[in-house]
Amino acid sequence: MKFQAYMGVSPQTVEILRQNGYEAVHLIEEGLERLEDSLILEKARLEGRIVLTFDLDFGDLLAASGDALPSVIIFRQAEYNTEFCFGKTASSFSRMQSRFGNWCNYNRPG
Repeated sequence: MKFQAYMGVSPQTVEILRQNGYEAVHLIEEGLERLEDSLILEKARLEGRIVLTFDLDFGDLLAASGDALPSVIIFRQAEYNTEFCFGKTASSFSRMQSRFGNWCNYNRPG
């Protein structure tokens, strides 16, 4: 599974995803920290990545586009915690796999 982390997501979260076998990149690593949100969605769609963000605008942009992809995970919490974000991301995919089976394109690394 491939992830694109938006600016509010800690680079530590990206590192934890990598350590757990996921392909993850952060916009800052690519020098794209000023890229417009709509272009970030397009980049993620072209690269087959799931956007990780705290920014609610991504849900609105995706809904307005009418596109099915890319997927967007929006974290909402008062305090940012890297381990919490990784744990929620991993457990969400596990639940989707058990609920939707073959309909869910979920490949756990390892």
